[in-house]
Amino acid sequence: MPDLAVLFTGVRVALRLLVLGLVISVLAGAALLATSPEDALPAHYTEAAASRDGIGRFYMDREIAQVMGHLGAGWLERPTREREERTDLLLDMLALSPTDTVVDLGAGTGYFSLPIASQLSAGKVIALDIQREMLDIIEDRMTTAGIDNIDTLLGTPCDPGLEPESVDLVLLVDAYHEFACPREVMAVVAAALRPQGRVILVEYRAEDSSVPIKPLHKMTVAQAEKELADVGLVLQGTDHRLPMQHVMTFRRAN
Repeated sequence: MPDLAVLFTGVRVALRLLVLGLVISVLAGAALLATSPEDALPAHYTEAAASRDGIGRFYMDREIAQVMGHLGAGWLERPTREREERTDLLLDMLALSPTDTVVDLGAGTGYFSLPIASQLSAGKVIALDIQREMLDIIEDRMTTAGIDNIDTLLGTPCDPGLEPESVDLVLLVDAYHEFACPREVMAVVAAALRPQGRVILVEYRAEDSSVPIKPLHKMTVAQAEKELADVGLVLQGTDHRLPMQHVMTFRRAN
């Protein structure tokens, strides 16, 4: 009869070797991917040491901010937000048509997706985010509220996954400054607009030092205009009625 202790020892050793082999294979694959030409940083970005709130990637001399993860969802839904930011006024400023297809890009918890959907009697909202956890929150809220004209869409940091000429409005509220691939994302957004489509970019005012937001999470109008022009989007106007944020409207140049 075989020695059970020896047998079990042999099994443990074999399992360890198997795991080690798998780890080595994964690391080798990761190294191969990391050095592949497809992963080279595009020339329109540069890299440097990251600041406290940045990712160390720069676009047109602006450091891209860190993404606020789904664990910060409570801040998006804070009871004082409407009063502090006049989000009710922003919703009125969108001037929606009942048949519009509206993309809430960087939708988060659906703070804007749900009230926008209620205004679209024959249209819909595409709630788009790169975090599955955020979309789960939106889907739960849709079920609770009985809303059925929101489609959730999981994008990637460099591709929002929108179809060409498929939407009337793309709304970005305090999200664009966190995009790891702003040029690639906004090129897809520009192509997704229908002929009279709009991009409405809402960002905290970097020109105003009294706005109590970290610097990398604010933008100037000049910086936003410069960056979006790179993908063929032209600034049509800026509304200054919100207490802390610019509301910038862009359209395609052609």
